[in-house]
Amino acid sequence: MMGGYLDDKFIQGSAAQNPYCFYHWQCIDIFVYFSHHLVTIPPVGWTNAAHRHGVCVLGTFIAEWKEGGQLCEAFLAGDERSYQAVADQLVLIAQFFRFDGWLINIESSLSLAAVGNVPPFLRYLSTQLCRQVPGGLVLWYDSVVSSGQVKWQNELNEQNRIFFDSCDGFFTNYNWQEEHLDRMVAQAGERRADVYVGVDVFARGNVVGGQFDTHKSLELIRKHGFSAALFAPGWVYECLEKRDFFQNQDKFWGLLGRYLPPHSICSLPFVTSFCLGMGTRRVCYGQEEAVGPWYHPSAQEIQPLFAEQRPEGDGQGWVKTHCCLADAWNGGSSLLLRGVIPPEVGHVAVRLFSLHVPVPPKIFLSMVYKLEGPSDVGVALELTTGDAGSCHVGGISTLSAETSSRHSPRPLRVPPTKLARWVGHCGQQLSGGWVQRCYEVNLQGCVLQDLWVSFSRPPGSREQEAFVCRLGELQVVDANSLLRPLPRVQAVSVSRVRWQRAAPEEEEEQRPARLRLSCALHWSYPLSHVRCFRIHCCRATGSPAEGPPGPEKPALLGLAFVNQYRVVDLAVAAAGPGTDGRVEFLVEPVPREGFLVPKAEWGRAALLYSGPHT
Repeated sequence: MMGGYLDDKFIQGSAAQNPYCFYHWQCIDIFVYFSHHLVTIPPVGWTNAAHRHGVCVLGTFIAEWKEGGQLCEAFLAGDERSYQAVADQLVLIAQFFRFDGWLINIESSLSLAAVGNVPPFLRYLSTQLCRQVPGGLVLWYDSVVSSGQVKWQNELNEQNRIFFDSCDGFFTNYNWQEEHLDRMVAQAGERRADVYVGVDVFARGNVVGGQFDTHKSLELIRKHGFSAALFAPGWVYECLEKRDFFQNQDKFWGLLGRYLPPHSICSLPFVTSFCLGMGTRRVCYGQEEAVGPWYHPSAQEIQPLFAEQRPEGDGQGWVKTHCCLADAWNGGSSLLLRGVIPPEVGHVAVRLFSLHVPVPPKIFLSMVYKLEGPSDVGVALELTTGDAGSCHVGGISTLSAETSSRHSPRPLRVPPTKLARWVGHCGQQLSGGWVQRCYEVNLQGCVLQDLWVSFSRPPGSREQEAFVCRLGELQVVDANSLLRPLPRVQAVSVSRVRWQRAAPEEEEEQRPARLRLSCALHWSYPLSHVRCFRIHCCRATGSPAEGPPGPEKPALLGLAFVNQYRVVDLAVAAAGPGTDGRVEFLVEPVPREGFLVPKAEWGRAALLYSGPHT
């Protein structure tokens, strides 16, 4: 989008205003980061967000124009050692940056010698990738044909089939019609799902449908049983009004919803605050920490199904979901649910998540929410479960309606002592008008299938009830996981320290004199136990005779998703004559189960400094 590597390139986030944000992850299976660089490595933030949603991520290897042709000749026209060396490097890049494979896009003419080595190059790359990257994937784009010419076919046929047979999938060009799909049915055989029919959302050229008519293309693709490759869905951001981005994004993906069955969340714990990885302020459990725009794709929490739910046989009752930056419980956004309960029904419900999780002996659920405005509508969680005996081991199965039932969990008013850290405010009014409700569920031999939120009319009400509800957090946690001890952050160290004096204009504005500190923080902690780390600092100066400075409230610096963080140009007071300066860095682990860790258990490292001696 727009050349790639925009505000998304900053590993620790940025202060970007109104950036592009993708959040319909449950609708897709593969995310390709595309640019016109020879080797496009997906930014870490996209990879983290995609993997959190169970979506695999591909980089792009693209060769274009005369220069691209010369490069391809250099490694493809020779013997196998040349193309194997390139493939080995692509595998190492994917392994190091922890993404899942490559889209290979050669749009330069090749000699017969070079094009003859493309199939063995693809086979070798696919084989080596699968050995080093579990679930690795290599896709080929419809451009070069077996003669070496660049001739987009807009279909899989005898001129490009040799490439399809040599890798995991084939991405067709965009200017196809239904007759192309008819012909491909026989060509693809049992591998129809491995043919990704290209759809240009910008609708360039002779296409069936793009822009807000993209669903017309999807309808034909699904009719013929193929997969779909949506190219440049950033159209809604690039070409339409930025102020209407979320509305247009929801409209675009909502039109495609019937053709994009959601994939399921398959493991516990499942915790989300619905944060988009951006916002106009930062909030931590209802407490505002910082004001100002921020953008950090790695911080995006698991996103729900954005849809409108209407009860069967009723034209008035409905519930619709929206992402909303106006308020948040934890992060930068929350999930807004608007709806109407008509007089003839008692409640309406909306499905937020598709799950496929075998139920452990006991699970706990938590919901943080608040109703906007005067409303006595009841809010509850509902689960859909299925009989685990009908599931196929090792695969994803669709359970029939006859084996499904919906359960309303029993509220957990007084949580067991061992859960006190996980949930300390069940059933209570929290800051900012939020309410937390907790549930205990005991189900045997079942698979969790769906998570719903239900809204019921107040007792005695017979009028139409309109409501606006904001969800701040949902949690589904295996009770046993809360009994295991939480590791401690250990071995926090400070290295690569650099000091700079503040710019003269800054020193004029701020007294006492200021310094700028940059350094690297490292620590030890098992990453499988955390969602992220919150990095804080405390700053103080004082004289040795006065003793250590008093405690200062920690200031949030940012988030880390590995055991390191780079502090850049942190403003600290210069140490005057006879005084020492002290900066303490604190590393707060955020457990996967979603509870606050007491400050006494955070990792710490202090940096003491003084002015130059004369």
